Amino acid sequence: MKIKRYFAADMRQAIRMVREEQGPDAVILSNRRVDGGVEIVAAIDYDEALVHKMANGEGARAKAAAATPRPAAAAPDAGSTQRTQRFQPLSSAAPRAPSAPPSKIVWSQDPALVSMRDEIKTLRGMLESQLTGFAWREEAMRHPARAKLLERLLQLGLAPGLCRELADQVPYQGEHEHHWRHALGLLARRVRVSEDDILTQGGVVALVGPTGVGKTTTAAKLAARFILRHGVSRVALITTDSFRIGAHQQLRTFGRLLGVQVHVANDAAELRTVLDGLRDKQLVLIDTAGMSQRDVRLSEQLALLHNGAPRVRNYLVLSATAQRSALEETVRAFRHASIAGCVLTKLDETASLGEALSVVVQQQLPVAYTSDGQRVPEDLHQGRANKLVSSSVALMQKNKIDVPEEAALANAFGRMVS
Repeated sequence: MKIKRYFAADMRQAIRMVREEQGPDAVILSNRRVDGGVEIVAAIDYDEALVHKMANGEGARAKAAAATPRPAAAAPDAGSTQRTQRFQPLSSAAPRAPSAPPSKIVWSQDPALVSMRDEIKTLRGMLESQLTGFAWREEAMRHPARAKLLERLLQLGLAPGLCRELADQVPYQGEHEHHWRHALGLLARRVRVSEDDILTQGGVVALVGPTGVGKTTTAAKLAARFILRHGVSRVALITTDSFRIGAHQQLRTFGRLLGVQVHVANDAAELRTVLDGLRDKQLVLIDTAGMSQRDVRLSEQLALLHNGAPRVRNYLVLSATAQRSALEETVRAFRHASIAGCVLTKLDETASLGEALSVVVQQQLPVAYTSDGQRVPEDLHQGRANKLVSSSVALMQKNKIDVPEEAALANAFGRMVS
């Protein structure tokens, strides 16, 4: 093992000196700041066991030297030659028993390397940003009509990938408004809807989804609409929410107003028993516990539905106010529950509908109903693709959503340039 001390003006220059003289396999044993720069102690052919042995030997000699009278300390030190030899490279003439392979050195925690890694990461980010900016500007110059359409679709709140897919299918002839209307028509055709199947088919329907998205109010609206068509005796309400204090009360209040009895099921066995007693009902609506997509109890709630009501149709209730990433995570979490469709709520509270539209399009999730208020049942509407797209455009215009800046456009589309 060869050990050498290096001095340099800064850490980067010192490390370069080590690599040039000892190669990429050199190990940094220590580093510290000194007057005029930094000091690095580096080694090649590093043997960690030998270093520990030397350190222990030096410590023992230091203690012995402290205990030795001063005249004796001036005497020749037989160990000094040995100490010098320990730092010399191993000689081929001196046979040595094979030793265990050296322990793996963890470089990632070295302060110098951590600093260099952070600098490289920053430089890489700056370079990628510049490259995506160049790519976007070049594409905008080559296809200005397409670039303008992408800009407007992103302003609508759509995901960049969906914007790109729509823009790729537009024939660029005529004025920009023609391109815009064509893209909106393509978007409407991508939005899947279900044909009012809850109110026409009936059956056992469960509303699932995160907390606070409006499942209980949606259940009341559906029950009220069904009563208007088929009468109060043909519908029943069940709640499985045993997690929140007073969770049953809101549904019981709606049930009392509608003249419908509300049943409670705390587990799969109770749910089966309740459903057996409601076989004469044409529609049974199950209001489930609201849980985050990250809640560990989510699987328990979905298992309750699966085991207690094997023929249940699950509808995912999503808030249009949620961010696209949260909506995507929610759909993934509930996807294994065999989702038949979704209900988009809080359309009256959102500033943009594009993110929700992106999720239902890209996840191929049919929209059964939309909700835009608290009134029962007036603020519940059947899902209509053209209506959703036109509402999205109206929201963009009403809220005067700014045109994306060039940096945002480059970040969204620069990496997609082929």
